[in-house]
Amino acid sequence: MIRDWSNFIAGRTALVTGSGGGVGRAIAIQMARAGAELRINDIHLDRAEKVCREIEEEGSVATPVVADVCERDQVTRMLDETGPVDILVNNAGIPAEGITIKSFVDTGPAEWDPLIRLNLAAVLGVTRAYLPHMLEQKWGRILTIVSDAGRRGERKQAVYGAAKAAAMGFSRGLAAEVGRDGVTVNCISLGTMRHGALEAAIAADPAIEGRLAKAYPAGRIGEVDDAAPLAVLLCSDAGSWITGQVYPVDGGYAPAL
Repeated sequence: MIRDWSNFIAGRTALVTGSGGGVGRAIAIQMARAGAELRINDIHLDRAEKVCREIEEEGSVATPVVADVCERDQVTRMLDETGPVDILVNNAGIPAEGITIKSFVDTGPAEWDPLIRLNLAAVLGVTRAYLPHMLEQKWGRILTIVSDAGRRGERKQAVYGAAKAAAMGFSRGLAAEVGRDGVTVNCISLGTMRHGALEAAIAADPAIEGRLAKAYPAGRIGEVDDAAPLAVLLCSDAGSWITGQVYPVDGGYAPAL
């Protein structure tokens, strides 16, 4: 990961939801290295505190904040606790290993509702909470982490893909609304990432990684820190004329053009 962007977003405050591990953690650490003061959100205090310690050990500032972003009252409490921020990264979402892989006809609301609630409704709720300050100060960055399941479509992930696609549509629409107020709104779309249950499965059977990598022109699956440098760029002053976009970080799996 890039380590020499020490002043790229210096003086900014950033909240990364679901940053107690995985991609969110990597983005938070890179943002701290780029000079931002971090708010580390997770539903588990120990996970958030661990990431804060990692950031503090490198000489930066981070504060843990426990909240379930699906719960509106908890989002309100989180805003009270963190105060306004300059940068919001909507990273919290159901990871691939948490998705039930089923044909749509074999699913129902019990499977649909959690996917829509976390991958779309929570993005709306957290963004609505933190946006007013950005509009008032005429500067803000909103970045949402989405999935190629929503750009390309994947078998047996129709509802998950639909929720992610809706988050992209929301981001494009919001970007058109708030651009003249100095607020940019973008997405980063990820492919298969080595993390969580998949990482454990690969450790048990390394051949799994080779099979998955065949779908990627880059010849490998994603690492959790692959998206972090782009996240910093999009959330910096250098990204002021980049808005309403969905950027794939996916090893060429589903090109944007």
